[in-house]
This record gives sequence, structure tokens and C-alpha cells, in this order.
Amino acid sequence: MYKVERLDNGLVVATKSMSHMESVSLGVWIRAGGRHEDTKNNGISHLLEHLLFKGTKTRDMRRIKEDIEGRGGTFNGFTTEEFTCYLVKLLAKDMGLGVDILSDMVLHPRLAEEEIEKEKNVIIEEINMYKDIPGHYVHEVLSELLWPGEPLGMPLAGSEESVRSLTKDDIESYRQTYYNPKNMLLVGTGLLKEEGLLELSRKYLSSSGGKDAPPFKKFRREQKRQGLKINFKQTEQTHLALGFHSLDRFNPDRYALSLVNILLGANMSSRLFHIVRDEMALCYEISSSLRKFEDTGAFVISAGVDEKKLVKALEVILKVLDSMRREPVLEEELRRAKEYYRGQLLFALEETMSFMLWLGEKIVSGEKDFSVRKILDNIESVSAEDIMRVSKAIFCNEKMNLAIIGPVKESKEVERTLQLS
Repeated sequence: MYKVERLDNGLVVATKSMSHMESVSLGVWIRAGGRHEDTKNNGISHLLEHLLFKGTKTRDMRRIKEDIEGRGGTFNGFTTEEFTCYLVKLLAKDMGLGVDILSDMVLHPRLAEEEIEKEKNVIIEEINMYKDIPGHYVHEVLSELLWPGEPLGMPLAGSEESVRSLTKDDIESYRQTYYNPKNMLLVGTGLLKEEGLLELSRKYLSSSGGKDAPPFKKFRREQKRQGLKINFKQTEQTHLALGFHSLDRFNPDRYALSLVNILLGANMSSRLFHIVRDEMALCYEISSSLRKFEDTGAFVISAGVDEKKLVKALEVILKVLDSMRREPVLEEELRRAKEYYRGQLLFALEETMSFMLWLGEKIVSGEKDFSVRKILDNIESVSAEDIMRVSKAIFCNEKMNLAIIGPVKESKEVERTLQLS
């Protein structure tokens, strides 16, 4: 389905030809993110990502935008805990321009002092904005509970103090450490050929591979007891994020865990949505999600409820989780979850950008065998017993963490509620 090559300088190039498309989607992935930081430089990965859009040594930021958007294209970037990505989507005839601009951004950024100071102010406003959005900020509070004192528990954008303290030398040193071809991946999907992308890679990304980038520190701590953090805030809704330490991205049970997520809260026919929202009207929005990293993970349930219904909502959520541990899922329900997984994956791979993001994340994260056929075969092989076994392993009291933001008055009552039978 796709081809992967490694150039002499260490750069990995992955291509997926989609001959029925008119566009190409390109992404340069860097193995550097929030987990490569510490308390002193927290937020540097995210700040550097912003700065790369502010111009290179040969292009100012206006020219970058006009060169891409003037050809009907789009471009963006994002930072995660374990990697950073810069991406463009263009018509196939403009693929060379896309590789040129992306490589110029990651290898030759201007990093002007005045732009650094301006972008610090922008990011601090971003930090403050998200603190004013409790449905978002509650997940940062949960991360602190799940991974206390670890980079995973720190906000990706950093704090106002850490961002303010970053200097141009700090940023340039970080970039030189991680932004070299040995630590990069270029992915192209759409109306392209492998030979064409490899030729462009050699033209624009042929610089020396540099030194091997240092790895992040692995998470080894075992949680001994529940975590609870309530931030009192006078809001109309009380926002909760319930998280359990879970599986890493390489665990053989990750396929069963993906189905547990679908069964519980990934869509409108899931148990939590049907019971907590539709049947009992305890909330407007409730969902579950997975956070998967190289060496750890989390299963997260989030909801917004009336403060008077908080304890009842928690009781019902925990009862639904308990049923996953104690009662085998019905064959028809499991079949629907498998078909949902299959459909969502295949739908995503129909579009060039979605395919590029899927393929890039697999490769940059170090997954070795990820053919679509094999993934779907592994999903198909999951049994009702697997669902129960994985649920029992994850949904247990000592792995439970709860973050709440809202006008909560009865914290003791909330604490008493947090018990699975």
C-alpha cells in the first residue's frame, strides 16, 4: 500500500500513491515533542512550531503563506507529546513547491528575536484562553494527576513563566538537537510517485543527518492510589475528566482496547452516551477517548453536567464501567463496534491528508507492522472475553483519576463515589 525508504543521511521517506486523486498531502515529522522537555523549557516544542511559520532565511512569513495559498493549497502544523508535524496540501503539479517550503521551514528558519518575543505573547494568550475553557482545561488537570512530575503531566503549550524564560539560544539549541534528517520523516500521499518524492527529498533535504537525538525519559511509575483534583470555578456546567492508566501503543491488547473505547463512548450508540445522556438525561455531552504513547497510555471519559447531577452522573458512569468488567458484551454489540472501527479507518484512508497523518504517525512512532489488512484482522479476532479481560485490567480503583472544574461544594461526596465494586 505504501513504500518506505531511508536516505543516506538518515531521512525516512514514505509514499502512498493514490492515482485517482488530484492533490498531494505532504508532512515533515520530527521526533520531538512535549516529552523531550523539562520544567525549565516546558513549551519549547510548541513555541518552535509557531516560529517556523514566521519565515526562513530566504522567505518571509507572508511569502510562505502566499506561495501556498496562492496555488489553492493549505498548510499547518501541530505539536504532540512525542512528535511535531508540519504539513501542506497542494495540487499534484505543485508538489515540488511543497517539499521546498517545508524543508526550508524545518532546516533554515529565521528565528528572529522580535518574532520570538511576539510569538511568546501569542502563546501566552493561547494558554490563558484554554484556561478559560473548562472543557479543555480539565484535561490538563487530569494529565497532572495521571503523570505527576513527568513531562506527560505538563501542558504542551507550557506555562507563562516557562515560555517567558525561553531565549533564542535555547530555541536554536533545541532545534539543532532534534531538527535534523536523522530525526525526521517525510510522508507524501496522493497523485505522486515514489521516485519523484525521493528526488525532491535528495534535492531539498540532503543536508547532513547530524547526531542522533536523545530519547525522552520513559514513564515507569506505578500508581498506588486514586487521584482526585477539584478546581472550584463558578461555571454553568461542571466539567469532569475521568482517567485510568492504560496500554501503550505497542501492547498486543490495543485492538481490544480500541473496541472497549467504541463500546463505551466513541460514538452516539455507545453505552455511556445512550445511558448517561439519552436514558437518564444527566448531561448533554459525554465521550471516551484513548491516549496512547510509546510506554504508557490513558483511557479518558469526559462530560459536562449540572453540578447538582455530578455525583449521580459519576455513579452511573462507574456502573457502566463495572458492567464492562463483569458481563460479556453481546455478539451484536461487538459486531457493531468492529464495523464502526473498520468504517472509520477506511473512510479516513480515502483522503490524502487523512492518509498522510495516519501513515506518518505510525512510522514516526516506531510501529513496525501496520498494514490495514492486518489491523482489521486483529480487530476481527477480538472476542467478548478479550473485552472483559482488558476492562478488568484497566478499570480498577487504584488506576482511577478524576479531574473536575466547576462550582463543586461537596468534594467528600464525590470522593466517596469513586469506587468500582
